[in-house]
Amino acid sequence: MVVRITDPKEKQEISRAILEALTDWFEVEESRERYIRESAEKIFLAAKEDDGYAGFLCLKETGKETVELAVMGVLKEYHRKGLGRALFEQAKKIAAEAGYSFMQVKTVKMGMYDDYDITNRFYLSCGFKEFEVIPELWGEENPCQIYVMYLQ
Repeated sequence: MVVRITDPKEKQEISRAILEALTDWFEVEESRERYIRESAEKIFLAAKEDDGYAGFLCLKETGKETVELAVMGVLKEYHRKGLGRALFEQAKKIAAEAGYSFMQVKTVKMGMYDDYDITNRFYLSCGFKEFEVIPELWGEENPCQIYVMYLQ
């Protein structure tokens, strides 16, 4: 079940628990801590399973017409069970209802790392389209792939 979380402290607790369990994707502590800190101020959705949370997603406004899927994490044992898709579909609905025209997401370019290739395929399956690769944003070893989607 996907729920919207509004309490800043609860957002940070959920994001910390999940991101610290996903160090294959969030291994740089400084970046991980920034995601956790900034989650308090963002639109925050969480996937509730049993007695806890199995995933979350944060949206960030990047322009008058554009929202970014800023960070998303689903515990490994829940991969390929529809939680990520449920989080994304709810986020897409919220963004469209808020009047945004576009959603973007950034990840590491396809072909660099197996784990990120899974992430890329997920975003493509959600309907995102390749927009641009910016090699210098995160360094040549982690070229930044930007995907976009029209919401309206």
